[in-house]
Amino acid sequence: MDAQTPELAPNSLPKVAAGAPSAVSGWRGERGTPSLADMFASVGTARKGPFWRKLLAFLGPGYLVAVGYMDPGNWATSLAGGSKFGYALLSVALLSNAMAIILQSLCTRLGVGAGRDLAQACRDSFPRWVSLPLWLSAELAITATDLAEVIGTAIGLNLLFHIPLGIGVILTAADVFLILALQAFGFRWIEAFVVTMLGVIAACFAVQIAFAHPDWGAVLGGFVPTREILANREMLYLALGILGATVMPHNLYLHSGLVQTRFIGEGREEKREAIKLATIDSSIALCLALTINASILILAAATFHRAGQTDIAELDQAHAFLAPLLGSTLAPTLFAIALLCCGLNSTITATLSGQIVMEGFLNWRIAPWLRRLVTRLIAIVPAVVVTLLAGEKATGRLLILSQVVLSLQLPLAVVPLVMFTSSRRKMGPFVAPRWLSGLAIATAALIIALNAKLVWDFWAGGF
Repeated sequence: MDAQTPELAPNSLPKVAAGAPSAVSGWRGERGTPSLADMFASVGTARKGPFWRKLLAFLGPGYLVAVGYMDPGNWATSLAGGSKFGYALLSVALLSNAMAIILQSLCTRLGVGAGRDLAQACRDSFPRWVSLPLWLSAELAITATDLAEVIGTAIGLNLLFHIPLGIGVILTAADVFLILALQAFGFRWIEAFVVTMLGVIAACFAVQIAFAHPDWGAVLGGFVPTREILANREMLYLALGILGATVMPHNLYLHSGLVQTRFIGEGREEKREAIKLATIDSSIALCLALTINASILILAAATFHRAGQTDIAELDQAHAFLAPLLGSTLAPTLFAIALLCCGLNSTITATLSGQIVMEGFLNWRIAPWLRRLVTRLIAIVPAVVVTLLAGEKATGRLLILSQVVLSLQLPLAVVPLVMFTSSRRKMGPFVAPRWLSGLAIATAALIIALNAKLVWDFWAGGF
């Protein structure tokens, strides 16, 4: 089934009922027209047949979400963490991934059960004096994400084709045409492109890890948390960078919107099954994201940290040192290919999340290409300024800073998500079970506590 299927007549989309009283207790208004309306319910699902066939129809959105957990900003934090502290921060990557699985499962529940993405839910729950600051916060998070993608993609172009970084930053604006071309063929083509790029990235790192010969005993030990992470300010800073690069605020808006691309019936059991299948999809995809994130950190620990290169934070630095340390000219090429694929993938998810945030919060729709150019220009300007004024060596620090900004924005997306999905008045029969709400509340509390410590250390004369 595609977007042109006869079953999806125009009147099948929910309509906007501005100012009308809500038919569902707990919401301030009726559910409006969905974000990404041209993709709404455009992917068919199997209502009968074996479980694997039903699951296949739901596989896809989770991988677009997983892209956000391995974007170029994550590379900078993982490289810096692995080169500085060895395998110790693997525990943070594991904890962050567990948090991501919990929070993304709530996103599927909100998108399917309430029929709203997180931006719409905020608009339909809070007065404008609350929802507008939340919108601005979400836009700031997307800008920080886009900044990381701009720099990462430009560095990938520079490493592979020797294009100057400033020119590469400007060229990244052209990715809007890639997204428009994929959208013309349907949402499944976007998913196929993303999954293909993820496969390339995974293959590149598998080969590089094989070259690096890490200490697998130390790798396993790195997944055990240590108190030093809280005691060491520099380690905490990088840990929060990894957290910001893993649990990303724009992904919460993105996933709650993407699950609505599946054609789901209005029956209670159909929605329950859709929530289960979409949660399995995202959990599998996030396990792949953890594998790739851990591979980046393991590669840095097994090469740079072991060789005494403990100050690697720049992507081009990592590229330059890989060949002499691993004794292979193939390794840096694979590193650059994976970085470029990562940047291309991330542009798609940033575009979609930006569209969902704007349409959901403001009910304001503009052409996707225009939206993309606006957000990309916002990211390009600081990237060009930093590159021209501070030089290419400052890009790594800018990448890490962008991830910490994302981490600081997380509570403003996480807290509303937990509030909505734990409210029976809003979710009805699809309210999150108490154990899941409890884990989500603990996750939100930990995120807020870590951010509070980061701010305190900063003002106390930290970094």
